[in-house]
Amino acid sequence: MNVAVVPNLSRNRAVYYTRKLIQKLRKLEIIVFMKSEFQSTFPNQKIVLFSNTAEMIRSCDIIIAVGGDGTIIHCARNAAAAEKPILGINIGRLGFIAGLESDEMNCLEKLTNGDYTIENRMMLDVCVDLAEKQKRFTAFNDAVLARGTLSRILDFKVRLDEAKVCDYRADGLIVSTPTGSTAYSLSAGGPIIDPQMNCLLLSPICPHSLLNRPVVFGPDAKLSVHPHSDYESEIILTIDGEIFLKIPDGTKVEFSKSRGIVKILKLKNNNFYEIVTDKLGERRVGP
Repeated sequence: MNVAVVPNLSRNRAVYYTRKLIQKLRKLEIIVFMKSEFQSTFPNQKIVLFSNTAEMIRSCDIIIAVGGDGTIIHCARNAAAAEKPILGINIGRLGFIAGLESDEMNCLEKLTNGDYTIENRMMLDVCVDLAEKQKRFTAFNDAVLARGTLSRILDFKVRLDEAKVCDYRADGLIVSTPTGSTAYSLSAGGPIIDPQMNCLLLSPICPHSLLNRPVVFGPDAKLSVHPHSDYESEIILTIDGEIFLKIPDGTKVEFSKSRGIVKILKLKNNNFYEIVTDKLGERRVGP
């Protein structure tokens, strides 16, 4: 078995836990792939080095991301394109997508006997209709349309298959996948959705109305959003917190379910709602 290890070295103690992971995988006779840029950080380790990320992902059987959910999200597009599963080892804060905590690496033995499951997670296609050309992006968590730092409130026209759905007056709109329902959307008052469902979640950010609420759309929905400002405010589109694009007033932005899927590898039997309770709530004591 070949495993590509992708660490986020900006995380506290990431080098320590990555070194521990490499040693554990080598004991299991698993071949470890890493980017060549990490060679000086992990010397004297028996690892296969790659200069090209896409080639490394194509050549491996499994990807292990060491960091927080952001590290997994960063790997998601390459993993989906290559149809390779991702296992996250959480050394961040909440870690909803990660399958293991940093002290659970003994579970990695299950990789060698196939004692694991794969969850298929949907992705989101985002198409921006600019004057010169269309720009297309894929999001694993969410896409956010929002005002700039010093801008005023925005107006959003939301359409479903070109039919009017609702209009929002708000600081922004979040369109998220079920996986992204526990991210920015949750902070904006959106519902928690089982990540194995297929749907689109629309959540307003600080809506200027008591009646505006998040809306859940089916997997075949094709949403379009037209953001507008009366004050020539700056409008920013953000994809998974990684890609930032300033768009003109009135630009049409379309959202739909992507054909690509992200395969999340699970080594434990805990379900999603146990994870949510553990990460966000309090453990209940007693029957």
